[in-house]
Amino acid sequence: MGMTIAEKILAAHSGHDHVVPGQLIECATDWVLCHEITTPAALRMLEERGMDKVFDPSRIVAVPDHSVPAMNIKAAKMYQKLKSWVQEKGVKHFFDVGRGGIAHVVLENTGLVNPGQTLVSGDSHTCNAGALGMFATGVGSTDLAGAIYAGKVWFKIPETMLIRVTGEMQPGVTPKDIVLEVIKRIGADGANYMVMEWVGDTIDKMDMEGRFTLTNMAIEAGGKTGIVGVDDTTRQYLRERGVEPGSYTEYASDPDAKYKVVVEIDAAAVEPTVAYPHIPSNGRVAGSDRIAVTHAYVGSCTNGRIGDLRDVARILKGRKVADGVQMIVVPATQAIWKQAAQEGLMEIFVDAGASVSYPSCGACLGMHSGVLGPDDVCISSSNRNFVGRMGDPSAQIYLASPATVAASAVAGFISDPREYNAPAPGTEAAD
Repeated sequence: MGMTIAEKILAAHSGHDHVVPGQLIECATDWVLCHEITTPAALRMLEERGMDKVFDPSRIVAVPDHSVPAMNIKAAKMYQKLKSWVQEKGVKHFFDVGRGGIAHVVLENTGLVNPGQTLVSGDSHTCNAGALGMFATGVGSTDLAGAIYAGKVWFKIPETMLIRVTGEMQPGVTPKDIVLEVIKRIGADGANYMVMEWVGDTIDKMDMEGRFTLTNMAIEAGGKTGIVGVDDTTRQYLRERGVEPGSYTEYASDPDAKYKVVVEIDAAAVEPTVAYPHIPSNGRVAGSDRIAVTHAYVGSCTNGRIGDLRDVARILKGRKVADGVQMIVVPATQAIWKQAAQEGLMEIFVDAGASVSYPSCGACLGMHSGVLGPDDVCISSSNRNFVGRMGDPSAQIYLASPATVAASAVAGFISDPREYNAPAPGTEAAD
């Protein structure tokens, strides 16, 4: 019996020629990603046990991102703990405040993580990096402590779900709509502890930003990780970051690899999709109901990239955010912030009446920079709409693509972005 991409990577990192789902392995970790929220707890565990060391300072990446700049004294202390540890242990790759942004998006652009590698972090959206053809997953603080100390972690080999997406996406439909459609079909636990492997001609034509969006939300379907095989798009993306083919290992699933389930998606049939409260699987077509919004949020590790901001700018150019709607745009990294400014996108956002915030996780998880109050209604390009996720438990969160968020901000209610495909009268679409 053949193996999937994920199984091959895990076999190679555990000293096995062949692995099967359900098998327990001790897996070597190529990279450990740390931020200021979950890492301090892991460090305390190590300190309390006299195990205060790191397996390899050159294989740890630290990025404070959840609550930066610090919103209060507690957040400042957590940041201080991460920074002092980085300095004490000589952690080589530290992207400090003002030099980083959201950890997953910072990491994907560094050229550090490559196909065929393994990555763990105390953050559930670590699966984001699976778009690079690697095995990347979130772990709890206890496993994070073990990875920091020994460079190893225990895994049960996950089963794999194959998601085949074929056909041309309609204008106005984005990878975010594709992944919301998949989660709607299979349910919020439909991929429980599985690898979600994406294939098909739609994926072949998709750029890396879109692929990152797909793998990022594997956890919203209960998945262990998401993964996309390496192709010319991946290789070119890495080459632009100084990584040449031949310096990493590419794995491809065998023709006779075993999949737990196969999901077939006709991309042409997917419409702009909105996940209604309070679960990402509660998807409906955008504009099905006239639901007034008080907040519109563009950002997060799912959809705060430059292509997302361009989608928003195309809709906002020459238009205004509706009265009574607070719109916040959060570029995912400092580099994206700078690029957006250079392309004139920031001016479009400001002229439309949107606020632009510092690159961080911010309001995505209700920590700062746009936390929702009682009975607020937010349409967000983030990844979760659980009760209390972005603030007050009574607030309503609707998940959508950045384009749908922008269209809804202009209309004042949840709207279909296809109604705004044409530029505003007297303007040209943003580049």
